[in-house]
Amino acid sequence: MDLRLSGVTKRFGPFTAVDDLTLTVPSGSFFALLGASGCGKTTTLRMIAGLEEPTEGQVLLGDDDVTRLRPYRRPVNTVFQSYALFPHLNIEDNVAFGLRRRGIRKCTDQVEEMLHLVDLDGFGKRRPAQLSGGQQQRVALARALINRPQVLLLDEPLGALDLKLRRQMQVELKRIQTEVGITFVHVTHDQEEAMTMADTVAVMNAGKIEQLGAPVEMYDFPGTAFVANFLGQSNLLAASVTGRSGDDLLLDAYGSRYSVPALRARCEEGTVWLGVRPEKMHLSTGEVPSGHQSVTGIVTDSSYMGVSTQYLVRAPWGEELTVFSANSGVAPPLAVASEVTVFWRPDHAFLLPRPADQTHAPVVDPEEVAA
Repeated sequence: MDLRLSGVTKRFGPFTAVDDLTLTVPSGSFFALLGASGCGKTTTLRMIAGLEEPTEGQVLLGDDDVTRLRPYRRPVNTVFQSYALFPHLNIEDNVAFGLRRRGIRKCTDQVEEMLHLVDLDGFGKRRPAQLSGGQQQRVALARALINRPQVLLLDEPLGALDLKLRRQMQVELKRIQTEVGITFVHVTHDQEEAMTMADTVAVMNAGKIEQLGAPVEMYDFPGTAFVANFLGQSNLLAASVTGRSGDDLLLDAYGSRYSVPALRARCEEGTVWLGVRPEKMHLSTGEVPSGHQSVTGIVTDSSYMGVSTQYLVRAPWGEELTVFSANSGVAPPLAVASEVTVFWRPDHAFLLPRPADQTHAPVVDPEEVAA
């Protein structure tokens, strides 16, 4: 059954943490709530779990209104970032805890099934302290899943893991969700985490959903400047629509002419942001391929990132463009202070609404969201 939030608002005194949120999470899907600290995503999760009561609105599972139900009466379980395992119990007893609280004593087979699901066969007699962080996270998952919840809530469950373990667990979580087929609602501030695992991502900002959709669609065609710079990075150029030629919109940006397919535009008139992702931009010290659009500039910084090099290129109007260049070995690296041309295909760009008085793109610092 679908999980639905209808007009849900949560206030803490004068502060509105979640503002009139209406949302449907389809049954059996992997759904991610993505946003910075303070955007309302964890408060939303806690209201679904029954740990917070909405100030207004309803939380429904199928046709059942669970808004006022106690947490233990909801067919919902939560996995927290801290794991919350019992250190004095072995792994088998940790996993079996929920069933035994319900009076089910003979649950050895169910425990073994869950440990097999999370790839911890043979670990049942160990204590939590004898397991790695990733293994402890799997125990927490097994303990939640053994209760057969209709919805599993994941509150930044990978935040305490190092990068390598986190990426391994992203794959494991997706595998487990596919195998068990129940609804997962995952709260995170990590863009990669959300995009790697979720079928649908909802980007939250100031208590509201800024945009919702499939990860590929949202990344390739963001709906707002905030999403464009929160879900990855984007180069946003202040531009104005000057007309139309066939299926393309014509633009003026900093005295230069550009075009974008109308299908790639969130608005078709007035002031706009002309957006291009850094990996869709390319650098040249010579000729630009036909059919591409370009900006000349000076390389101001070069950062080697393994699979790619990040270049900052200062454009004539003073802003820096970010370009990711794959380290394929085809071309030598560019030196700082090199004169270059940044170019891209028009169908790789997108247009977003821009307030007429805003000439610099809003900055979203991904490092701040973990604070």
